[in-house]
Amino acid sequence: MSPHRERFLEHLRAERGCSEHTIRGYAYTIAQLHTFLTERDLGLGDMRRAELRALLFTLGRNRAASTVARHIAALRTYYRWLVREGVVESSPADDLEPPRVPRSLPRVLTPPEADDLYEATDASTLSGLRDKAIAELLYGAGLRVGELELLDREDLDLQQGMVWVRHGKGNKERRVPMGRLAAKALQDWLSVSLGANGPVFTNARGGRLSARSIRRMLTTLGDRADVRGLHPHALRHSYATHLLDAGADLRAIQELLGHASLSTTQRYTHVSTDSLLAVYRRSHPHAHDDDK
Repeated sequence: MSPHRERFLEHLRAERGCSEHTIRGYAYTIAQLHTFLTERDLGLGDMRRAELRALLFTLGRNRAASTVARHIAALRTYYRWLVREGVVESSPADDLEPPRVPRSLPRVLTPPEADDLYEATDASTLSGLRDKAIAELLYGAGLRVGELELLDREDLDLQQGMVWVRHGKGNKERRVPMGRLAAKALQDWLSVSLGANGPVFTNARGGRLSARSIRRMLTTLGDRADVRGLHPHALRHSYATHLLDAGADLRAIQELLGHASLSTTQRYTHVSTDSLLAVYRRSHPHAHDDDK
């Protein structure tokens, strides 16, 4: 591993508070950059825009535009850090234009689908109890999958129905309420899982359950409940949207989700037409019940 790459990843972790998911993605891109340099006997300061475009062509072949955009973001961030550290004089990545990434509405479950998901788990097995608690906590507290992965038992207050998120994005902490069903599912799981301390969710070997395993489990659970395209962020989107549809304040949802910007929260919510009409009829002085 290049010493620059190692220090850069530590910078992302310690100074910028990036998630482990982001760090893994950046680590892959930077590793490919250093392989590219080694194969061509080039140094970091020898890279020009043409060489970077050649690297991106290889990395982005048959990949989505969003993947190419992430590679460009990683290269830009890395070279700006190298300039700041005095390793190179200027960044050849600043002029790279990321491709336009089409923005689609997130998958949002209906409330009946959320109920079906909860009922689809097999409560007669240890893994079933665990999976039910995971699905209900993701939907009932709106956690990111990385936040759920790093939860320890001491972070839960089942009596008060609260979760202490100590590893939020940007190293931010927050306390969020969980639903009654989430607390019940967690109680059922913790009563049969081993250990009084340590990770909340464990694998068959007793180690911390990884985010990848959680995603894979949710895909299987979604297929069983006939909820296609299920992933952790779909449950987080659904959490925010259902709160908004029920009349929750957008600023409050922002705090619950741990977003630094309200514009980010707005992207996580999808307001139904019925909810918009209800707000209009309740709030506008010239609205009437028979408005079409």
